[in-house]
Amino acid sequence: MKRKLLLIMPNFFDYPQAICEELENMGYEVDCFDDRPSTNGMVKAIIRVNKNLIGQYINRYFKKVMKTVCAKKYDVVFLISGQSLSFSEDMIQQIKDEQPQAKYVLYQWDSLKNFPYIEKIEPYFDKCYSFDKNDVATHGNLKFLPLFYTRRYENIGNSKKKAFQYDFCFVGTAHPKKYKFIQMMTRQLKEVYPNQFVYYFFPSRIVFFYRKVMNPELRHAHYSEFHFDPLAGKEMDRVFADSKCVLDSAQAGQIGLTIRVLEALGAKKKLITTNEDVVNYDFYREENIYVYNGTFDYTSRFFKDPYREVDPSIYEQYSLRNWLTEILK
Repeated sequence: MKRKLLLIMPNFFDYPQAICEELENMGYEVDCFDDRPSTNGMVKAIIRVNKNLIGQYINRYFKKVMKTVCAKKYDVVFLISGQSLSFSEDMIQQIKDEQPQAKYVLYQWDSLKNFPYIEKIEPYFDKCYSFDKNDVATHGNLKFLPLFYTRRYENIGNSKKKAFQYDFCFVGTAHPKKYKFIQMMTRQLKEVYPNQFVYYFFPSRIVFFYRKVMNPELRHAHYSEFHFDPLAGKEMDRVFADSKCVLDSAQAGQIGLTIRVLEALGAKKKLITTNEDVVNYDFYREENIYVYNGTFDYTSRFFKDPYREVDPSIYEQYSLRNWLTEILK
């Protein structure tokens, strides 16, 4: 008989589908719900500013979730939490009251500095993980666990492509600090890496205009630079496969590695990142990863040497299946 798992997480790119598929491969029957009532741009923007403004809308959505929750008996309740989480502490308690036999696991993929509310719901969980070393160091109930790469990036890595259309790619949400550093990198790399693919994403036009007014990094940004739909999965695969290198920049106040860093590892791509802590991970190789601090040293091994394969045991450690094995053990 299959074990039953309730998954609550952001509907972010194709990660829910990838996680559900991997869980099903592991023998779980999965019910997956978005951690917010809608992916509508207005709703997403309001949740980030003040979710109490749409409290009734969230309550109606939660009642629909509870209809499924009340009809089943789960072995595991797994919450992947970020800035979009709309469920209150009371809602988490309602799930616990209905499913007292389940094991409750929380994974935090935003830093507590950016999302302090998560501290209030941690006590409801049996195990709590975070991708951020600083949060783990200051919160004894958190266990450190980096993010992962999915099978699609592993497939790109196994293809061993030699010729590339792009010198580098960047695909990601245009957080102010991230936008600033990616813009700096693209300008400075123009002479050595002229073939560039850059895709700045905003979850809604409302968020774009809010950021443009409130954040000086985006004050002079042009509307035409941004996209309001995520890059489709097949196109994302094509861009990644056709790129020699991947650009990455962490949000302000974040030391945890973004998922893009792990996807570059999975796809066996060179990486340029602003995250200085990457040098402390076991997969770091000077030939593969360059830490950007405002300027480039074109004499470094990163620009001179080819990609160096990471030891298979280290590589496998960061796969989604290994990540879920740790979460569920």
